[in-house]
Amino acid sequence: MRLASAILVLFLTSIQFGYGQSEMTQSIRGRVIDKDTRQPIPGVNVILMDDTSNISGTTTDFDGRYTLNELSLGRHVLQFTFIGYEPQFTNNIIVNSGRQTILNIELEESAMELEAVEISASRDGEPLNEMAIVSARQFNIAETERYAGSRGEPSRMAASFAGVQGADDSRNDIVIRGNSPQSILWRLEDAPISNPNHFNIPGTAGGSVSILNNKTLGNSDFYTGAFPAEFGNANAGVFDLNMRNGNNENHEFIGQFGFLGTEALLEGPINREKNITYMASYRYSTLALIGGLGINYGTSAIPRYQDASFKINVPGKGASSLSIFGVGGWSDIDILISDQETPAERNIYGDNDRDQYFGSQMGVVGASYTRSINEKSYVKAIFAYNHSQVDAYHELVYRQLNADSMYQVDSMRPLLDYTFRDDRIVGHVFYNSKLNSRNVVKFGVVAEQIFFDYVDSTWIFDSTQTDYLDWRVRWNTAIQAQLLQPYIQWKHRTERGLTVTAGIHSQWFTLSNSISWAEPRIAMKKTLRDGSSITGGIGMHSQVQPYYMYFYSLSENADGTRALHNKTMDFSYAGHAVMGYERMLKPMLRFKSEVYYQYLWNIPVEQNPTSFSLANTGSGFERFFPDTLVNEGAQQNYGVEFTLEKYFSKTYYFMLTLALFDSKYTASDGITRNTDFNGRYATSALFGKEFNLSKKSMLSLGANITAVGGRWFGPADIAASNQAREVIVIDSLRNTQQFPDYFRADIKVNYRLNTQKVTHEVGIDLVNVFNVRNVLALTYAPDENNDPNRSIRREYQLGRLPLFYYRISF
Repeated sequence: MRLASAILVLFLTSIQFGYGQSEMTQSIRGRVIDKDTRQPIPGVNVILMDDTSNISGTTTDFDGRYTLNELSLGRHVLQFTFIGYEPQFTNNIIVNSGRQTILNIELEESAMELEAVEISASRDGEPLNEMAIVSARQFNIAETERYAGSRGEPSRMAASFAGVQGADDSRNDIVIRGNSPQSILWRLEDAPISNPNHFNIPGTAGGSVSILNNKTLGNSDFYTGAFPAEFGNANAGVFDLNMRNGNNENHEFIGQFGFLGTEALLEGPINREKNITYMASYRYSTLALIGGLGINYGTSAIPRYQDASFKINVPGKGASSLSIFGVGGWSDIDILISDQETPAERNIYGDNDRDQYFGSQMGVVGASYTRSINEKSYVKAIFAYNHSQVDAYHELVYRQLNADSMYQVDSMRPLLDYTFRDDRIVGHVFYNSKLNSRNVVKFGVVAEQIFFDYVDSTWIFDSTQTDYLDWRVRWNTAIQAQLLQPYIQWKHRTERGLTVTAGIHSQWFTLSNSISWAEPRIAMKKTLRDGSSITGGIGMHSQVQPYYMYFYSLSENADGTRALHNKTMDFSYAGHAVMGYERMLKPMLRFKSEVYYQYLWNIPVEQNPTSFSLANTGSGFERFFPDTLVNEGAQQNYGVEFTLEKYFSKTYYFMLTLALFDSKYTASDGITRNTDFNGRYATSALFGKEFNLSKKSMLSLGANITAVGGRWFGPADIAASNQAREVIVIDSLRNTQQFPDYFRADIKVNYRLNTQKVTHEVGIDLVNVFNVRNVLALTYAPDENNDPNRSIRREYQLGRLPLFYYRISF
């Protein structure tokens, strides 16, 4: 309370100081470049369109840079035009007193005759990647902060898009079109990276909290299918993230205190004349600083995490530039059941029969260099080092309730100890050339040298016995492998509004000697006379299996080494087919629909006939320990998606999405079943409204309502579960039952105040405002009275969760 009071006093003092100052203004600056060649475009008209009766503006200089000074605070609309290029409108550019607004623009050369070029409203969300035509969307920092319930994270924000759903409230895994959450590629600054989340588990692409600070991200792309040839090792979707550059004129600061962390960001020029900039951020877990605040966030344990990121940018002539970047995070948590005195609601982050010590690390540091070959071509090289590590130690707790209904610990015994570590050296080199206004070609290669170091051992026991039966080493591997991905892609545009992209991707993984020689990708977009467009795309994709599963071992060889019976697993493959229609119903109102079909094959399933398939893995906090796996499983997904989106204008926005789909898989027993994630429908409704209280202050309200069909599951084998001390499903009945549908409503309220040179913002994001008890899964949770028939219970998702923050920027 003292800390909250101090923050309130500081805030009110700043308000009092801010009023009475002169009229406040701020500037918008940026750079305009050619989308295909990355060359600066001098002479671009930059026009302020707030008042069409009193138009003002400027032009870009020789280096493509522009500045609009003395702009009023609030939102602005800009138009960028240049002869021979497609005009572009940019809406909702927000200007605050505390920081300059940096707006960089990419213009695309027109393939039409000059007299045919017309100015039309921009379409927010158009992907940055020139080769992306179908199932792709651009997102920005504003969206990660604007969407209620997104917690400032790219993946939670993406869960509001059509065809995407969250997998677990306690984690940010996402399911794309019924696929496993692990089938996603994360890429940062054009380099593939490991799972960028705190408290991540091997074989997943999500975690509890993102390591990525959204304030350091620039505009980025998100893909849900049939993505271009430059993307590989993913069968479902791609996050292609960019870090922004720091301010090249002024040193600026953002400080934030909130439930999810206490953080600071610094940026500014290193050399103003040469436009060399820096940006650095750091965050530490607020709960580790001040405790849990009495808020139920799924566990009584205190999560400790910290993360940092930086970028240094050294621009050269034309498209040339050098950047050095890094992102890293460390996290750990101790879930101590032995400290509980009375029966409590179960921790959704751990089991209630053991103490668990868990930690994770992830870091990437790299450099990228772009070199102009000529005015039409450039080459870019990215090299990075990526480290990822997860470790855990478990102790089994034997306890009972005494006469006072208090827990009494009888004994504790070691149960599990593991450390999984991956280190990667990544290189990505590509050449891009605009042959003319209608043709662009890009080819390159992504190469990874991966070092695996996995150690895991556990006690095998029978709950009916008093002693352990056996000590088993399941992983003990130190080995290296290479993953090589060459590609080529081409884009062609015609005067009649037709755009075609085509490419081929190849992939070779030396550990299993898996080779995918040629994965064709092709897409098209036809713009009709009324401005609407029809799109279509097909593509073949492949993906390496979760790395840790290659090294799982059930036995030893004659020489004492581990028998790696899954080391020869091949890639899983996916064929994507997508057709879409898009139309601007009004200048700021967009309708989009896509219909898709996906067929996946070579999915690992158990050699012995069972219902197990990797199609159902990749979410939650559990690893999997299957028997010998073979690439004989299959999956098919099909569905239709609808999006109605009003871009932010006239102080409000909304986005309505609906996905109707079906997702089935076939395992080694030959039976076709629902996948775990086959909810059959997913819908969301986003809404936001701003109220300008004065020239200096603004109140913003937002809401997000999500409804998704329930997960599929099978009844537990009680006897087998009690013996193994984990849920064992009756194999023949897997995914024959469905949990109730998922429903969640979130609201967000924030207040922004502009004082002289300083912007203050305070807000709260109330997740699951109605406190709905959504079922997550079945869990093994022994009854306090040791009743073996009551050891399996339903595990529920997070309840109501208030996420507050205070931010200051100057």
